[in-house]
Amino acid sequence: MTLRGANRLREELKRLKTVDRPAVIKAIAEARSHGDLSENAEYHAAREQQSFIEGRIQDIEHRLSNAEIIDVTTLPASGRVVFGATVELEAEGGGVPVRYQLVGDDEADIKHGLLSVSSPIARALIGKTEGDVVDVTTPGGTRSYEIVSVRYV
Repeated sequence: MTLRGANRLREELKRLKTVDRPAVIKAIAEARSHGDLSENAEYHAAREQQSFIEGRIQDIEHRLSNAEIIDVTTLPASGRVVFGATVELEAEGGGVPVRYQLVGDDEADIKHGLLSVSSPIARALIGKTEGDVVDVTTPGGTRSYEIVSVRYV
C-alpha cells in the first residue's frame, strides 16, 4: 500500500470513530426512547448502520495492521516500473499519452489515474523501463504501449 493510501484509510478510520460512531449511537438512543423496539424501523435502521460502521472499522484496522506501506518518494530512481511508480504511456501508433500510478487493489481508482497493480496493464508494465514497448492483452484484444517516462512521486 502506498503512503497516500494508508493516510486515506487513517482519515476514514478517524472519521468513523469520531463522527459516524457517536452519531449512530445517538440515533439508537433516540429510537429507543420512542418505545416498542420490535416494530421500530428507526431503531433497526440505526442498528444496521452501527453494524456496518463497526465492520468497516475492523476492516480498516486489519488492513492497516497487515499492510506494508511504501513511500514512493524513497524508491531508488532506477527507471524501472515498480509498485508505486507513476508511468506515462503512449499507445503505439500515436494517441494521447496517459499517466497511471501503480497502487494496491484497495487504492485503485482509474478515474484518478490509480491503476491496480494486479490489472493486466500493470502486470505487463512491472519490471520494464523507459522506452520499452509493452504488449497488453485486454478483453478488447492486444494493445501496444510505449513507456514514455517512469517517475517516483
